[in-house]
Amino acid sequence: MSLSNLLSALPEVKGPTEKRLPFKTKLKWTLIILVSFFVLGQIPLYGLGQNALSQFEYLSIILGAKFGALISLGIGPIVTASIVLQLLSGSGLIKLDTTTHEGRAIFQGIQKVLAIFFIIFEAMIYVLMGGLAPSPLLTLSAFRFIQFFLIAQLCIGGLLILFMDEVLNKWGFGSGVSLFIAAGVASQVFIRALSPLTTVGTWAFGSGEAPIGKVWVLFQSLLGGNPTGALLALVTILATIAIFLFAVYSQAMKVEIPLSFERLRGYGVRWPLKFIYTSNIPVILVAALIANIQLWARLMQSWAQKIGPGIVNFISVNIVGQYAGNTPAGGGLIDYLYSPQIPQLLITNSLTTHNIVQAIVFTLFMIGGAVIFSIFWVQTSGMDARNQAKQIMASGFQIPGFRRDERVLESLLKRYISPLTVMGAITVGFLAASADLLGALTSGTGLLLTVMIIYNLYETIAQQHMMDMYPSLRKMIKSA
Repeated sequence: MSLSNLLSALPEVKGPTEKRLPFKTKLKWTLIILVSFFVLGQIPLYGLGQNALSQFEYLSIILGAKFGALISLGIGPIVTASIVLQLLSGSGLIKLDTTTHEGRAIFQGIQKVLAIFFIIFEAMIYVLMGGLAPSPLLTLSAFRFIQFFLIAQLCIGGLLILFMDEVLNKWGFGSGVSLFIAAGVASQVFIRALSPLTTVGTWAFGSGEAPIGKVWVLFQSLLGGNPTGALLALVTILATIAIFLFAVYSQAMKVEIPLSFERLRGYGVRWPLKFIYTSNIPVILVAALIANIQLWARLMQSWAQKIGPGIVNFISVNIVGQYAGNTPAGGGLIDYLYSPQIPQLLITNSLTTHNIVQAIVFTLFMIGGAVIFSIFWVQTSGMDARNQAKQIMASGFQIPGFRRDERVLESLLKRYISPLTVMGAITVGFLAASADLLGALTSGTGLLLTVMIIYNLYETIAQQHMMDMYPSLRKMIKSA
């Protein structure tokens, strides 16, 4: 049996038979998957006693997960599989021609196999290393059984997320990876901006405790004569608005290449190349990589505490790093992948040299990671100059004033695509890092991703379904 036949035997969501799905059908399936995602996030893991991951709210947003619920794994396995496969493909260890249908099918099949592997692997790691564990009061036999049952539930939730992502890719708008991140971030922004409740779920006004919503905190601080509290709340709100505006502006920037139709003189179009050429994919991959490192650090710390002194404890303390509450305890890799909120530290007069070093290293890691993943993504997703040249040639277009030759067109496109790939990645990496460092209403990276996801979704819908949304436009074109 060939590899392609083996991969085709994997379970998959059957795609539509129609060449083009109507707008209402895509909208229906997108809403079904979105509602299902929120419902699954409310189903707790049966038998869960200790949830050491509950404090990692930032990670849960980036991973599109809810720790302690059925979807505790979120999109982590899918993104991790994508990272591993891109690294293997980019380094030449796996050679696949993704320009052909068979090559793309094999690439997607291998990615699904890797995603299933990481679902099982991460489920075992979460439970066996104490991140999501049964109650320690159980007997040994009951403890082992509940451990197995928790792993099984996590695997089921991970597979549901995997196939929900596939449903959206084939029947809805965009991808589940993007939609689940956007849904989680949007809900967090709404809660942290406008919620009148306290952290324990009681009504804030009249209780003497601060509400979660920063808008209410701002008014409460102003009325109560607390300028520091008002300034901190105002900075958080303004940082969110600023990142939103910058992200929308950068998304709108593009380079347009003039093209002419060879069979119809005088007719021309413009081929748009976005400034952020690879969109939000590199930032998702970098953020997921950081999230996985931080999760591993927490799980290794929990494991080291259980088994006592030894090699695991040495690695946890000196190499990976440990946490003290929600922040790194100092030393190790995670200490330099932490984003201190610089404006808040300045306002409270607690900014240190170490915080500045943390901010610089974090920013460089985000930018460097975005550039690397952006280059890999262009090569593996068919966005490189060669594939774009083939697409333009197949459409019957050419660049005015140049010979109609695929090699010439590829050479010309490289002048734009290569710089855009790098400059766009640098911009989006810097924006994501800045958003985290400024301290927005939610994860800065998540906020940036959500803006880009929604903007891309809007553009996709506008391009593919303009006539579905505006029936009068379709009638006008038909009459013409």
